[in-house]
Amino acid sequence: MKKYRNTIFYVTLIGTLLIVMYWVIHLGTQLQSQELLTGAKTSQGAWTDFKSTLLQSLGHPLAILLAQIVTIIIAARVMGWICIKIKQPVVIGEMLAGIILGPSLLGLYFPEFAHTLFPVESLSNLQFLSQIGLILFMFIIGMELDLNVLRNKAHDAVVISHASIVIPFTLGISLAYFLYLYHPPANVEFLSYSLFIGISMSITAFPVLARIVQERGLQKSKLGAMVITCAAADDITAWCILAVVIAIVKAGDFASALYTIALAVAYVLLMIKIVRPFLMRVGELKGTREGLSKPVVAIFFIVLLFSAYATEVIGIHALFGAFMAGAIMPESSRFRTAFIEKIEDVSTLLLLPLFFVYTGLRTQIGLLNDPQLWMITIVIILVAVIGKFAGSALAARFVGQSWKDSLSIGALMNTRGLMELIVLNIGYDLGVLSAELFSMMVVMALLTTFMTGPSLDLINYLYQPRKRSSQQEIQNKSKFKILLSFAKSNTGISLLHLADALTLKSKNTAEITALHIEPSNELHHYEVETQEQDSFREIKEAAANLEQPIQTIFKISSDIDSEIVETSNEQRQDLLLLGVSESIYEGSLLGRFLDFTSRIINPEKLFHTVTNAESPFATFDRNQQINAKVNAMVGILIDKNFVRPRRVIVPILLKNDEFLTAIIQRLIHHSDAQVMVWDFDQILRKQESFREKLRQLEQLVPNHLTILEEKELDAELWAQQDLMLISLPCWHKIVNKKMDWLHHTPSTLLLADRKK
Repeated sequence: MKKYRNTIFYVTLIGTLLIVMYWVIHLGTQLQSQELLTGAKTSQGAWTDFKSTLLQSLGHPLAILLAQIVTIIIAARVMGWICIKIKQPVVIGEMLAGIILGPSLLGLYFPEFAHTLFPVESLSNLQFLSQIGLILFMFIIGMELDLNVLRNKAHDAVVISHASIVIPFTLGISLAYFLYLYHPPANVEFLSYSLFIGISMSITAFPVLARIVQERGLQKSKLGAMVITCAAADDITAWCILAVVIAIVKAGDFASALYTIALAVAYVLLMIKIVRPFLMRVGELKGTREGLSKPVVAIFFIVLLFSAYATEVIGIHALFGAFMAGAIMPESSRFRTAFIEKIEDVSTLLLLPLFFVYTGLRTQIGLLNDPQLWMITIVIILVAVIGKFAGSALAARFVGQSWKDSLSIGALMNTRGLMELIVLNIGYDLGVLSAELFSMMVVMALLTTFMTGPSLDLINYLYQPRKRSSQQEIQNKSKFKILLSFAKSNTGISLLHLADALTLKSKNTAEITALHIEPSNELHHYEVETQEQDSFREIKEAAANLEQPIQTIFKISSDIDSEIVETSNEQRQDLLLLGVSESIYEGSLLGRFLDFTSRIINPEKLFHTVTNAESPFATFDRNQQINAKVNAMVGILIDKNFVRPRRVIVPILLKNDEFLTAIIQRLIHHSDAQVMVWDFDQILRKQESFREKLRQLEQLVPNHLTILEEKELDAELWAQQDLMLISLPCWHKIVNKKMDWLHHTPSTLLLADRKK
């Protein structure tokens, strides 16, 4: 009776209260007068009333806004994912998503759907939300600037940076003269018009450039340091010039703008001399992840909002205030990383895509319906590329850079990306840019950003050094080379123990390399060095304890799988060792686009899942894709606190498992492992060459190799094993058979043969 007591109480309570509510409602309906019902909505039937209510709900401003946000985020992630696959920055995909959802594509071919999803009256909501996203984004950009780098390397960088602004600015003003002569904008003075064309030619997308530098592994090179410094100096200079240009445009003439500029100078001095020291003090006291409590975060947000409000009121745009607030934040990289983490996801993943789509809704490629307009577009692109690319490259060459580095600097500084769109939208809002010119400039921004990657590839190809054979290369070819790719330190340490077990007695003829790759969208350029040290600290300590020499490679990439394959193939590895990882939405389209991942699978949960799953292949989908492309033997370690392979079991179920002999021999020779080959399906009886190899090995080391032919294995003997060595196809076969002993397996190394 005790176990039913709660159920009886619950049913009695709910039932009694329902009766009371029904009785009160019944009495209340008798009190209402006929007059109260006069003019009330008459029912037209339950289904009709339901449809009417549903349509009203769908047309509510909040429902429309939420539908827009969902559509925008999905479109941005899909296009971003596509761009990653073709080695382009994510920002290009997001920019394209905006154009696709705008009148240039969706509105052209599906006008009714476009009008339903993006009604004109709803665009003001999108604009305000996108402006909030931009304010937060510019705040992050300000914080990403390392002012110490500017102080230390300012000389050459400032020359290159200012040349990359002045040259395209001059060309832009010259271009504006001809545009104004043949296509004069309505009610816009030439001064305002020319200044905006000039600044739109001069901008560089610092965040996109920084991501490209990271992904190409240039952050430690002189070229990477130089171009990051140039871009930072370019950003600061360009935004200051833009603030002056906005002041002139709003004031109408330069004389009137002097008052605005004076106020802006006073604002900058206030932020640097008074607000910055105060924030530095707060950062010293609370500049850790734990110290960033809500009251402390509120202080920094108030500074951000006050700064943006002040510059908007002064007349130089709220975005400059957000940028300035970020630039004066405490310089500690740990503080900036911790603070950026609090706002970056909301800004870049939720609000910023709204800006791209809002820009796309304004971009009307269809307006460029005249060959003459496309000719003007081509001229704009040529002027932009010549001014920025050639200007930066020539200046870099003048200060002593090599031609290869000079051209690379030019290609990187020509990246415009999101920053260009911000400038263009400001010009469009102020009425300086017409709809046609705005669309031309957006096309220019897309193409100049898109060409950065191919330009760098072409420059590297033209200047690649000729390969020369050397004694060192010959020695390297004779070494057994192992590459460990890990995400978390504990996985890397387990992989290191396994690699050590395979090379313990021949460390001079072996080479172990640890590879760690960080997603490019999760790391800022100023924390790369710290992150690299943190990533390898524990694995280096473990290697020192094992007295095992180890090399390390740290990379940043938006496509980690491809980077692992390329690194392994470039290094000509003999064995690639991976830890198991899976997507939360493994195998699903949503999981691929949203890129939600968990670092390490719980082995117990993994075994339970795969032994009951309809398709075992989903668990290792990512690692199988790597195996399909890499030119080395691939090992996938399912780690259960692996340390040393004293006892190893090798189930044989397929005739193609013969390649496992080489690893068995290494484990016995280097680690004195006791290896038990379990001929589960009597494969060795049918495979003469395989059986002969094992027999020869058994004769050489009779106390270390045992061949079992029993169908069943003793549970106690099974529990004593440290490692199960098994081929990947064999694993799939036993998973399909759903064998009970899988639940009790030790750490498991799944091996795939070298690609033929």
